[in-house]
Amino acid sequence: MAAVGSADRWEIKMGEKDYPQALLELAHPPEVVYGRGDPSALAGPCLSVVGSRRATPYGLTIAEMAARVAAGHGITVVSGGAMGCDHAASAAALRSGGRTVIVSGCGADAVYPQSSRDIYDGAVAAGGAVISEQRWGTGPRRWAFPRRNAMIAALSEVLVVTEAGPRSGTLSTAEAAAELGRVVYAIPGSIFSPNSAGTNRLIADGARVIPDEQTLSVALSLDYGAAVLAPDPSRRDAGPVMGALLASPARPDELATRLGEGVLTVLRTLTDFEARGLVERLPDGRYAVTRAYLLGEAGARP
Repeated sequence: MAAVGSADRWEIKMGEKDYPQALLELAHPPEVVYGRGDPSALAGPCLSVVGSRRATPYGLTIAEMAARVAAGHGITVVSGGAMGCDHAASAAALRSGGRTVIVSGCGADAVYPQSSRDIYDGAVAAGGAVISEQRWGTGPRRWAFPRRNAMIAALSEVLVVTEAGPRSGTLSTAEAAAELGRVVYAIPGSIFSPNSAGTNRLIADGARVIPDEQTLSVALSLDYGAAVLAPDPSRRDAGPVMGALLASPARPDELATRLGEGVLTVLRTLTDFEARGLVERLPDGRYAVTRAYLLGEAGARP
């Protein structure tokens, strides 16, 4: 391994002792891994967490949950550093006192997108790393991201797919993981939600179903040999409006039709829930449950 430029930059060439062995399983391993932070973070154990960039509150919460559980097992969380589920996973790992490795589609000295600067800086500061196969100073290039996705898949024993549409880079990462013989976990979602169409299809094709936090913790215990168990989250009677929104974000008129209620009645309920931090209005006019509710930090009246 050679240090380059500033003290926190390094390069590892294929054949050197610090080169990540997992990457050698790729059909075309990177000749050089460029990085910042602690290169030992690449040795694992690692868990890759991927999902939609335009994630729903449900998808973001699942990514946070997966990263939090992984950190509790002493497992390094690998992500692509993008907005949405990637950012949620790396940020949750850092908040939980764990490490994260970000595999960038740009040079390892670049931050893309800029909204992810907190997790890029946090990864390096907390003993993780930011890595890339792109040369220093390289900006985002469309062709580089499929290669980045394959590296994300290769670095970890297990890939967790949190939320994905029917056609996405997330699914290409899952395909790469399957080709490499990695275990793929998929979190089920509503069959009516386009954001869950990809994950539900992965389950239909044989991915391991993760229906709750306790199952994830047990699965990690078995696959990584760690014996930390998360508590079983309590189940609450969410009420008809929250129950419908848990299935899929919806507009007030859609909820009214679905529940057989008047639109004004549903709007009053949504206004009350929004004021209490239980639901939020999305840019397209639909309402969705908040992460605070999904994490059990708030409760709705039935």
